[in-house]
Amino acid sequence: MSSPLAICTFLPSPALAQVVQNHLSRDSHTPSIHHTPDDLRDFILLEKQQIDCLVLEDRPEIRSLYGWLYENAIVLPCVIFITKNSTKKESHPDEPIDFPFPLTSLPTYLYHAAEIRIGLDKGDQILHYIDQAIGQFLKLSPTYQASDLNSHEPTNSAVAPVFLSTQHRLAEKLKERLGYLGVYYKRDSRYFLRHLSLQEKQELLDKLRFTYREIILGYFSQDDQLNQKIDEFVNLAFFSDIPVTQIVEIHMDLMDEFSKQLKLEGRSEDILLDYRLTLIDTIAHLCEMYRRSIPRES
Repeated sequence: MSSPLAICTFLPSPALAQVVQNHLSRDSHTPSIHHTPDDLRDFILLEKQQIDCLVLEDRPEIRSLYGWLYENAIVLPCVIFITKNSTKKESHPDEPIDFPFPLTSLPTYLYHAAEIRIGLDKGDQILHYIDQAIGQFLKLSPTYQASDLNSHEPTNSAVAPVFLSTQHRLAEKLKERLGYLGVYYKRDSRYFLRHLSLQEKQELLDKLRFTYREIILGYFSQDDQLNQKIDEFVNLAFFSDIPVTQIVEIHMDLMDEFSKQLKLEGRSEDILLDYRLTLIDTIAHLCEMYRRSIPRES
C-alpha cells in the first residue's frame, strides 16, 4: 500500500475546498484545511518537516506568504490555483480560468520554479497535479533564484540542507506511488565543488564541516535528528560531487581538533578511534547514493 501524503491547503473558495478535500480523502491522503493566512503560517512552521505538498489558492492576502517561506528556508512542492484576479484583470476572483502552462501573463513564478499553477476548474484533477508538483520539485536545484515578488532571498547555505532533506523524503514516497526511478538523484554539474567560485567553495566546505561536527557530537548519543543530519551531509556532498578524500580530510581535521582538546584536559584520545564508525557510516550512505544514481537496466 502506498504511503499517504500530508497535504496542507489554503482554499478560501468553499466550492473549490470541498472538491479538493473530497478527492484527497478518497485517495487516503491527509489534508489539513486552513482558512486564514495566520493559521496557515503557524501550521507550516510547526509541521514543515511532515508536509509533503502545499495546495494554495492565490489570493492577495497570502502573497506575503511566499516571501515568508523563503525567510524561513521552507521549500516545499506546491500547487497554486490561479484566479483571473491573479492576472490583474478586473473580474470576479472566483471565476474559473483556463490557460496553457506556463502562464506567460503572470510572473515567472510566485514561490519557486517547480510550482504547478492551475485554474480553479481543475480541482477534480488535484491528485494528478500534486504528483506532478512533487515530481517537478525533485528535479529542482537548491540554488534556484528567488521570485521577483520576493524581496527576501535566503542564502543557499540556509536553504540547501533542508531542501535536500525534503527532497529525499518525498522521493521515497513518490517512487512508491508512481514507480519513479532515479528522479531525485539527477545532478547538475554547474553546482559541483570544482565549478564553484572560491567564495562559494569556502561556504560549501564550511557548511560540510559544521554539519559533520554536529554528526560527530551526536553520533553516540540519543540524538533524534542524527539520521536527518547524516542525510543533509550526504545529500550536500553528493549534489556537490565532493570527493571522498575531502570527506576523510574533514573527519581527520576534526579528530585532530578533538585530540588537542583531550590532551589539554589530560584525557586519553583513544575514544576518538570509535568515531571511525561515523566516517564509515557516512561514506556508506554516500556510496548508496551513488549506487542508486546509476540507471537500472530495463
